[in-house]
Amino acid sequence: MDSLIVAAAQALASGDVLGALKRVALRDDGPALALRGIAMAQLGDLVRAKALLKSAARAFSPREAVARARCIVAEAEIALVSRDLGWPEKALETARAALEKHGDRINAAHARNLQIRRLLLIGHLDEAERLLTKLDPSPLPPAARASHELAVAGIAVRRLRIEPARAALTRAAEAARKAAIPALVVEVEDAARILDEPAARLIAKGNERLLSLDKVEALLASDTLVVDACRNVVRNGADIISLASRPVLFALARVLAEAAPAGAPRALLLSRAFRARHADESHRARLRVEVGRLRAALEPLAEISATTEGFVLTPRQAQDVVVLAPSVEVENAPLLALLSDGESWSSSALSIALSASPRTVQRALDALAAIGMVQRVGNGRACRWMMPPVVGFPTTLLLPGPLPSD
Repeated sequence: MDSLIVAAAQALASGDVLGALKRVALRDDGPALALRGIAMAQLGDLVRAKALLKSAARAFSPREAVARARCIVAEAEIALVSRDLGWPEKALETARAALEKHGDRINAAHARNLQIRRLLLIGHLDEAERLLTKLDPSPLPPAARASHELAVAGIAVRRLRIEPARAALTRAAEAARKAAIPALVVEVEDAARILDEPAARLIAKGNERLLSLDKVEALLASDTLVVDACRNVVRNGADIISLASRPVLFALARVLAEAAPAGAPRALLLSRAFRARHADESHRARLRVEVGRLRAALEPLAEISATTEGFVLTPRQAQDVVVLAPSVEVENAPLLALLSDGESWSSSALSIALSASPRTVQRALDALAAIGMVQRVGNGRACRWMMPPVVGFPTTLLLPGPLPSD
């Protein structure tokens, strides 16, 4: 490998993108094309970067398997950054296996880290943790080590394991400082800041207060009956009853929990659960049926009794009943939580991450665009969706992936 290629690679590793381009901008051999592709990716021109990396992979001969595999890994990283979640993950696994076979442990570990980050993005935490146990981060250079620790912290945050998340972010900050890449340092700092921001609201006995993630973790581990409006479940410690597929029952449970220990009037239950402005006998009959279903669903954790005015929720073992709600409640909040990462998403990628149909996601995007909460960039297959940063918008508890014991 000639001196210009070595110098360009060293410049890229230190974050000097323009310095790298000065050395290889006029060359079209395989190594130069690959370095130009990586440089363009760091400058934000992902389309040009992807084209350059494809050209680089074609420029390498079939005997240069390691170089071709590295190009595939770089292309996979660009796909991840551009939220192209439909990019073939089998190609990345094949490239990772080739790198490991030829002794390139650093790039093989980087490829594994990309697989973990993709799984984390779409909420497949069990699979991400399984791959994490197979990854030895010791050969990773500081920049890749910081990215690895960010993935570890991301899994811990989704699991609401805040202390392990803080420890991982501390290691990520140390690795980012060693890498001396300002953008990476800022990324780690932003991730650490999330842990101290308000993540949810606690509603109990008519009062509300904001909770950080560590306080949410403590609440869910306590002996309190929690109606969790972030995941649409009712939980008491490790005992969890999901009402995610039964929105009417969850709406009733929330109203009853907000009113506890007092009872909730029938008129309030009808208006909140059925959106009935003028209740008639059919609405009241339906309320009796749905309350009966809720009583059966929550029987292990709570009792629902009728009163002269309505119904009252009484926990069987817990001392208190509270509601855990997002700190800001808006329609299509999970969709906004994904878009709030500042990246541009395709509707197909959002569909994969949310496990929703593409048509459902597209309708939600159109509705949000109509009120100015998201914006469209590009047209046709190049269309992407993004939103400007919203100060204080809570994302962690709305992102796909289970909380403890889900």
